[in-house]
Amino acid sequence: MTMADFDLDRRTPAGALQTVDRALLVLLAFERTRPDWGVTEVAEEFGWDTSVAQRLLATLAGRGFLVSDPVTRRYRIGPAVLRLGRLWERSGSLELLAGPVLEELCRVTGDTVLFCLPDNFHMRCVAAEEGVAGPLRYYPLVGELYPAHAGATSKSYYAYLPDEQRHRLFRGRPMARFTDRTVTDPDRLEEEFLKVRAQGYAWTVGEYDTGIATVAVPVFLGREPYGSLSLGGAEELFAGAPHDRLEALRHAAQLLEKRLTHPPQRPKPRTRRPRTDR
Repeated sequence: MTMADFDLDRRTPAGALQTVDRALLVLLAFERTRPDWGVTEVAEEFGWDTSVAQRLLATLAGRGFLVSDPVTRRYRIGPAVLRLGRLWERSGSLELLAGPVLEELCRVTGDTVLFCLPDNFHMRCVAAEEGVAGPLRYYPLVGELYPAHAGATSKSYYAYLPDEQRHRLFRGRPMARFTDRTVTDPDRLEEEFLKVRAQGYAWTVGEYDTGIATVAVPVFLGREPYGSLSLGGAEELFAGAPHDRLEALRHAAQLLEKRLTHPPQRPKPRTRRPRTDR
């Protein structure tokens, strides 16, 4: 797999520093399916001289953004990226980017909207918009943890993990039963995960909260599952099926993915032309 498989514009934006832009492109080249790079591979991937690739990789390693294996001389993501990633999720920037998408989806559907990220064996709500029918909880939704095995919000994310990773998470782990519809058998859960992945969305009724229906889709960064976007409300509001909401939900997930990978730019101030006497 190469960077050509992803929607990434390699052109340096007008007015940007080329060296900085190239360093950022190198960082964006690292994926779960491509966790390490060599100097020659980077040079060939981007069409740069080997010396340029070497200096960029060495500079990023010097600041902790990459680490170099002294034996293979291949580079991997370093601890500085982890630090920034944790800061990013807790800085409020994520909510600022997601907020407009959630607000519009709530306006279109009238349902409560949740954007959640994985947190150990749970999904943690990082942004939410209350539906017109009233709050689902009598306490803030943001910060709430949803169990990995119960409800569409979680299943839409965990279904897209690599099979081996998902098996390690769910096999041999005790799972709580929240309602009479909560599935706790690992084999049945795996069947449901495969169904979610095949149809592209998760749909549950009363698995976590009695009488609450939820439909959810995964949110991706590149090809990596990042979180989930879900709509929830009283079971009777969904008329037994989620199909009339799927188009709006999927469209919102695509907008969210775009904002997460290409944040909207502030508009440039308009330059006033000097007035001329007529």
